[in-house]
Amino acid sequence: MEIAIVLGDLGTCERKQVGAVIIRDGRCISWGYNGAPPGLPHCKHEDDSPCEVSTHAEANAIAFAARQGISTEGGTLFVGVSPCLDCSKLLIAAGIRAVYYREEYRDSRGLELLREAGIRIESI
Repeated sequence: MEIAIVLGDLGTCERKQVGAVIIRDGRCISWGYNGAPPGLPHCKHEDDSPCEVSTHAEANAIAFAARQGISTEGGTLFVGVSPCLDCSKLLIAAGIRAVYYREEYRDSRGLELLREAGIRIESI
């Protein structure tokens, strides 16, 4: 979890910085942090409105694994903030079996979906 928290410091979204690490068979197989897609300008926030540019840390970790041909099937995700609904859908599709998070996201629908899918969830 500490690695995910440190990775969050790399996040380029001014609103919230989040990091994620995917572990499988005792090894880190992928990681990500939230920010604008490569080549696009970083997001700017005048208020606390939701970001419309940034890709979430979980999605970036899954995308990196996919680009490198690394299977995430059976992996465990450590993330600074619990997954949103869209990221939870990606995690289920990617075969993630457990999710550990530090802080709960403002919308609990992502956690509800993960529970419904039988994925282990724990706040640590």
